[in-house]
Amino acid sequence: MPSKKIHLIAAARPNFMKIAPLYHALKKRDWAAPEIVHTGQHYDVNMSDAFFQDLMLPEPHHHLGIGSGSHAEQTGRVMMAYEKLLVEKRPDMVVVVGDVNSTVACTLAAVKMNGNRPLVAHLEAGLRSFDRTMPEEINRIVTDSIADILWTPSPDGDENLLKEGVSAQKIERVGNIMIDSLEMLRARIEREDALSTYGVQKRGYGLVTLHRPANVDDKKTLESLCAALVRVSKDLPLVFPVHPRTRKNLEKHELLETLRHAPGLHLDQPIGYVTFMNLVFNCRLIITDSGGIQEESTYLGIPCLTLRPNTERPITIAEGTNRLCTVDALVTCVVDIMGAEGQGARKPALWDGKTAERVADSIQRRLGDG
Repeated sequence: MPSKKIHLIAAARPNFMKIAPLYHALKKRDWAAPEIVHTGQHYDVNMSDAFFQDLMLPEPHHHLGIGSGSHAEQTGRVMMAYEKLLVEKRPDMVVVVGDVNSTVACTLAAVKMNGNRPLVAHLEAGLRSFDRTMPEEINRIVTDSIADILWTPSPDGDENLLKEGVSAQKIERVGNIMIDSLEMLRARIEREDALSTYGVQKRGYGLVTLHRPANVDDKKTLESLCAALVRVSKDLPLVFPVHPRTRKNLEKHELLETLRHAPGLHLDQPIGYVTFMNLVFNCRLIITDSGGIQEESTYLGIPCLTLRPNTERPITIAEGTNRLCTVDALVTCVVDIMGAEGQGARKPALWDGKTAERVADSIQRRLGDG
């Protein structure tokens, strides 16, 4: 089988976590020539040399340098820049991951190429929150409707796509690629000693991540959230790496000092994956509005309270340790978890650290046997 050029698209730190295991799986195959394309959609202070070293990744082969902007600006600029790269490099396949603007933009650019275009595959396909006010939901729907191959992490992904009229031949359930990343770095994560840094004890603290506009942009909601965190921290210390968007709004509404003066709250800047996951491994519970951590906590059997009215990862509730929670109910939910025994959660099927190998096998089949 002749060498096949495969573009792996990444826009921000979570995307690199998803492509890293696949990059390594493909590098072991003599027919595959994987290349990392960094769109530069997000500037991330944790995208340091150490980050790439932890993932054992080279510097991106191509960097589009898009930068920040509105949704339309980012999507448009990525499309224009990536179209030029497509014409120049002519990859055999484009792999997009997740649901950021770069995901839909690179998909659009690739499927609309003139002439012999590459196959386009979406890793983490079929996830739906059924909330179209979320920009990520629009990106997921559009990407899945036009991509050639849809790799899903769980049965609900398959079901969602079939209900939308997607051909069953396009759909392959491969499992959760983020579990591959976790297992790839498990030894490094377990060696980390984040607990000493924050002065907390194993299973004796909660971990907080908050950044979604619905939680942090409105002053009243943010005030209620801060009051709840202060109340929880009186009984359970909380480690809270503060997202830049959240910090900006805390400062704007003069709430940051309130949190700083709460003795049980440990505020910090955003932290790298290995340190963060060491905190996840050892915490009592997680309070979040993020997506990926719902999956990781389910895999690890750690209670997770998701401050959202919905989730695109319902399997983490049906089979895992995740619970949806409102800001007003947060204190009560924490008390419930603290008083409960283990939840009897199980790891979803194919969340086993072998997703990248299944994806590499799928690529080989799709691009031609050799």
